[in-house]
Amino acid sequence: MDSESGCCSKDATTPDTKEGESTGSKPVCLIVLGMAGSGKTTFVQRLAAHLTEKKIPPYVINLDPACRGVPYPVNIDIQDTVNYKEVMKHYSLGPNGAIVTSLNIFSAQFNQLIELIEKRQHEVKYVLIDTPGQIEVFTWSASGTIITESLASVFPTVVVYVMDTVRSVSPITFMSNMLYACSILYKTKLPFIVVMNKTDVVDNNFAVEWMKDFTTFHTAAESEESYSATLMTSLSMVLDEFYKDLKSVGVSAATGKGIDEFFDLVADAACEYEKDYKVDLKKRVNKKGDALLAMQQNELKKIEKDYGEGDELLTSAPVDNAFYDAFLKNEGIDYNDDDDTSDEDQVAPDNDEEEKLAFARCKELLKMENEKKGNNDMS
Repeated sequence: MDSESGCCSKDATTPDTKEGESTGSKPVCLIVLGMAGSGKTTFVQRLAAHLTEKKIPPYVINLDPACRGVPYPVNIDIQDTVNYKEVMKHYSLGPNGAIVTSLNIFSAQFNQLIELIEKRQHEVKYVLIDTPGQIEVFTWSASGTIITESLASVFPTVVVYVMDTVRSVSPITFMSNMLYACSILYKTKLPFIVVMNKTDVVDNNFAVEWMKDFTTFHTAAESEESYSATLMTSLSMVLDEFYKDLKSVGVSAATGKGIDEFFDLVADAACEYEKDYKVDLKKRVNKKGDALLAMQQNELKKIEKDYGEGDELLTSAPVDNAFYDAFLKNEGIDYNDDDDTSDEDQVAPDNDEEEKLAFARCKELLKMENEKKGNNDMS
């Protein structure tokens, strides 16, 4: 691990920390995604059991409103907030539409969930988030984006893509998984780990070899009697750059094999978040701020143009008395000697030039009358 990054140490991000030891860092959020049947929920169950065994109980969140029975203890369950079946019935929706709507309802108050995690951030080191079985419902919906970006803006966040190793022995299925993983990586721009699940049934060495050696995958793709074999070969060349920095690990959610290696990758990903993502996030925030400032300046220029060329806006006028003098006084007339006049006489003139002249004449007449009266009294 890069010691110069200064973002986190192994003791602060891996489950090897002693019980009760304070790390002083925020918990790492693991958003678990994957195709239906890939073993996401079983994998989350294994992670929760592993961490609890290490005396580091995680903060677990279930975001699948259609899950009939959650096989692990949860701190926050979307089913406690949103009734999936009632949503389906009330809005006359199908299963997927009801899941999307349930997530939308839940994400509308996601800031409260962030506050709950913040209250426990000194007690927990990992936040496990199980997502719906239909991966597209979360990854490509507005609510999924809100949840992901809300977490990533506050806590170190890692996206975990669970892949079914058994089904991926087919080059076409393997390529489909890699394309989906690539699209999620570039959409979220977050640290990313590919978990090749079910290695107790089929070892993942073939998949690792396909990612490292293009010719091996090319040979496997040619054995497929399908029109898509040529497409798979071409796509593998496109994804070659994607494979170079991809973090992947083979695990078995059923037996617990590979879980320690997975947490080693999580530690690296958490440091990657601190070193790269936070910097990128800051740049994006500053960029939006600069864009907003530029837009405001453009609006001010438009107002200046509408107000009149060469004139100043109210925002650039002098302050205090000078400000009022700039807009209320008529040039050539000195009102400083008119202290005897009452406030009722000092009526602000209208913008119309005729009213301004009338106001000036009235002032002059009052002044002349006062001078005449004074002369008469003296005589």
